[in-house]
Amino acid sequence: MNNLNHVAFIMDGNGRWGRKKKRGRNYGHLKGVETVKKIVKSSIKLKIPIITFYVFSSENWKRPKKEINFLFNLIKNYFEKEIETLIKQGIKINILGEIDKLSNNIKSVLKKTINLTKNNKKIIVNLAINYGARNEIINAFKKTKKIKFKNFEKNLYTKNLPDPDLLIRTGGHQRLSNFMLWQLAYAELFFLKKLWPDFNSNDFKQIIIKYKKSKRNFGGI
Repeated sequence: MNNLNHVAFIMDGNGRWGRKKKRGRNYGHLKGVETVKKIVKSSIKLKIPIITFYVFSSENWKRPKKEINFLFNLIKNYFEKEIETLIKQGIKINILGEIDKLSNNIKSVLKKTINLTKNNKKIIVNLAINYGARNEIINAFKKTKKIKFKNFEKNLYTKNLPDPDLLIRTGGHQRLSNFMLWQLAYAELFFLKKLWPDFNSNDFKQIIIKYKKSKRNFGGI
């Protein structure tokens, strides 16, 4: 049976789900947050120590301004309202990405959340916000004096974390979309046609069962 220390998610399909329901893309993003909460609860029950969600990529700035503003207000409002719950549940929040390039009010909320949850030990929830793997790799190379694996990895956003064992992408597309390109080198990849708001705890458990039965050689036999 394979150990499972870290699961990463590409939460694709929120906007399409909202349009299918004839309620608009932003309604899909709103419902997508509910799925995130369910998956965090399931991960705690399953004793998975680390999960990572791809929230907003460095390429997502190409989206309509109204949608971008809605997404960041959703993030801001969630943390302002749910911070006490996060602390009680033992959830530690990390942010992966170039948060210094975000607006001051978003930066402030994110940094406050990181600080208030830093001693929580039940689960680490990484949120990739304004994240692009190519930028991460280039920036890490710039900071690394002697190019060795360990030296380089100390300059990645995930410097103190194990690489994901498993990536789950919803929405039907089979691509990484500039997400954790270095860290996912040996991850098991699962692609689902289901849109993110329809993804549920049972889907998650079924994938984990398949993952645990898979043979992971890491280049060996």
